[in-house]
Amino acid sequence: MVDFAELRRRMVENLVREGIIKSDEVRRAMLTVPREEFVWPNTKDKAYWDTPLPLGATGQTISAPHMVAIMLEECELERGMRVLEIGAGSGYNAALIAEIVSPTGSKISGKVVTVDRVKDLVEFAKMNIKRTGYQDRVEVYLADGSLGYPEGCEEELYDRIMVTAASPKVPKMLKKQLKKGGVLLIPVGNIWAQSLVKLVKHEDGSFDEKYVCECVFVPLIGKDGYSEQMNEKQ
Repeated sequence: MVDFAELRRRMVENLVREGIIKSDEVRRAMLTVPREEFVWPNTKDKAYWDTPLPLGATGQTISAPHMVAIMLEECELERGMRVLEIGAGSGYNAALIAEIVSPTGSKISGKVVTVDRVKDLVEFAKMNIKRTGYQDRVEVYLADGSLGYPEGCEEELYDRIMVTAASPKVPKMLKKQLKKGGVLLIPVGNIWAQSLVKLVKHEDGSFDEKYVCECVFVPLIGKDGYSEQMNEKQ
């Protein structure tokens, strides 16, 4: 029998020791959410390797734990927030966000909305979210994430927006859907390498922009991201 809880503890403590996990909330969330329940079934034995893992034949991946931790820390999540995630994948990151903004057992009503363009992943994420008990805090939708959610809505809906796919630019609808004072985190660059960029929205609607680190994500396919044709060439 594999002791996943012990493997999870070791992974988290390694990330703490390396200075990647800095906050108690991120540490607690990553100790709580079982990553083995969100990887593709044939990679369960690798659930706590610090590496991206393929999600079946979808062409998508579940991010490496260290990158997940970096993004959670940079988003500066707080309890009660409403968060949009672009790139649901397996649902793991959405569950972690939910565990921070609306911890298990608390009465705090934070909410996570996560979207993906791949129907099979939407169904996979919904199944994983339900099985692990986060369905009351996480909503999963099939949508073009480059247009935000609801697609094309120009209202300021979210305290935080996290994009887990690479875009050639920051999609304009994501900027519009971010509340003033909010944080938008997105990998920006070409399809081979990107910079993780953190934007903070001011009261006048302008943005501060900060470089976080270099990264490599699958492309954000959509009307305000990369084209489907470009993705097919990879």
